[in-house]
Amino acid sequence: MRTLISSAFVSLDGVMEAPGGEPGYRNSGWTFKEVEFVEEAYELKGHEQEEATAMLFGRTSYEAFSPVWPDMAEFAGYRPLPKYVVSTTLTENDLVDNWAETTILRSLDEVAALKESEGGPIIMHGSATLNRNLSDAGLIDRYHLLVFPLLLGAGKRLFSTTDKDTQKLKLVEHKTYANGMQKQIFDVVH
Repeated sequence: MRTLISSAFVSLDGVMEAPGGEPGYRNSGWTFKEVEFVEEAYELKGHEQEEATAMLFGRTSYEAFSPVWPDMAEFAGYRPLPKYVVSTTLTENDLVDNWAETTILRSLDEVAALKESEGGPIIMHGSATLNRNLSDAGLIDRYHLLVFPLLLGAGKRLFSTTDKDTQKLKLVEHKTYANGMQKQIFDVVH
């Protein structure tokens, strides 16, 4: 079974919306506007590119990343990887053609089948709605969190508020940085 990794920038109160300046959110760009940049805190992003063998996105994150990431040197490790987008509305014509093979998945059952296929880790960046749905369905195996020392209040959250059984996590790696950010890597105990 392949490991599904959720990677997110998250505020201390659980908000993950618009960390990079995406329009439409009051605190858009909070990762670089409000917290001093410490390069060491982002080393995890390079390790993720080395570890991942495929990428998974929700529609909104795919539409935000696909016009930009294929040409960014910082994300060159992701260029050749197969991409999967979970959407009920996207069509093949909506996909970019300069970012390796991309497959549209229509349901969480198709994500579960992808996890059962041959191959290594699948990484999912952002994708708030998909992240919550996959978490609630028990399909996420690991969380890579960069937690920012901010309280943002309203905004899309990493985890849902669904009334569900407890999901136990095991902290496997953590580090605190000079700017107050924390790296937290959790395995989901299945």
